[in-house]
Amino acid sequence: MTLPVFASYTPMAPTQVREPFHCDGWVYEEKVDGWRLLAYKDGARVYLVSRSRRDHTRHFAGIAAAVAKLSARSLVIDGEVAIYDQQLRSRFDWLREPDPDAIATSPVFMVFDLLHHDGREFTGRPLRDRRACLENVVAGSDLVLPVRRLAKNGFEAWAEVVARDYEGLVAKEEASLYEAGLTRRWLKVKQKSWTIDEDRWQRRISAAPAGKRLEWPDDVRADSHLSQPDALA
Repeated sequence: MTLPVFASYTPMAPTQVREPFHCDGWVYEEKVDGWRLLAYKDGARVYLVSRSRRDHTRHFAGIAAAVAKLSARSLVIDGEVAIYDQQLRSRFDWLREPDPDAIATSPVFMVFDLLHHDGREFTGRPLRDRRACLENVVAGSDLVLPVRRLAKNGFEAWAEVVARDYEGLVAKEEASLYEAGLTRRWLKVKQKSWTIDEDRWQRRISAAPAGKRLEWPDDVRADSHLSQPDALA
């Protein structure tokens, strides 16, 4: 695999903490239970690359095609490939072993950061600026969607996580720059009932359809904030 010249990025990784918290100047996002990938776009070429630098473009050809349709000439975005169930909960287990009886979305790319855009480096810009540009870059895509933001208060955000049975949340300092590797400017909190196996970098994956296809609702595509859990009822 030959990556573009701007492709030498190491993903930024949040530090796990035991308890939820609130801190001014931080934002709170849904923690997606999915497959962490960097998407590289260089003209017509697209690569989906894992943290161990393995190429998964063929596994998720639909997502690669969606990235290729984005208007940027060159692009690097960070996110997680995920499948969502009828309650809008991400399900990593369905990426590995699709449930033929489940009602689920097709794999979607839930993105949360922008590293490079049309010749400009964004890693040295604060998260608030990267996120704003990211939302513009992916606007209108059906398969490349910004990760949902939770309540502005950290404790209220955690209450949403518990009420909707999400895996957890990721708290991020809005002024944070994009740093390679583990950082304490991003912190993750997970529900104790969830496994820690999803943090392992080497996993067996499958891009086979997960049962009946569930279309992503328009209000989720249009709004990067959390949708109501009954949106697909």
